[in-house]
Amino acid sequence: MGNYEYQLDNGPFQESNVFDNVTMGTHFITVRDPQACDVLTKSVLIVDYPKYFTPNGDGIKDTWNISSIRGISISKIYIFDRFGKLLKEMSTSGSGWDGTYNGQLLPAADYWFTINYQEAGINKEFRAHFSLKR
Repeated sequence: MGNYEYQLDNGPFQESNVFDNVTMGTHFITVRDPQACDVLTKSVLIVDYPKYFTPNGDGIKDTWNISSIRGISISKIYIFDRFGKLLKEMSTSGSGWDGTYNGQLLPAADYWFTINYQEAGINKEFRAHFSLKR
């Protein structure tokens, strides 16, 4: 097993595979083994999304949404409960999700979401989760 070096967006190579303060959008990560001359480059999407929201009517974090991501066209955001039930379909330009389903308040819990987007003409999907706190 060799030692690897890592590079973000044609920056300098480093020994650590951790990059700090990376902006939202598409980035390129290159991994190389300097002993074997092997190099692998892959594009990755960095998404900054709210990790929680508190729909309690105080005007602070009352809805959950993702702002647009530079260079990425997001077609839809889908929100699901822990059982995979679709609760909300929305876009980044909308007002966001208020923590309800069919007019009923949903409980404090973790919820999952997917983002469908296109990158270089290829349909892709990003999945993650966030918390609703009451």
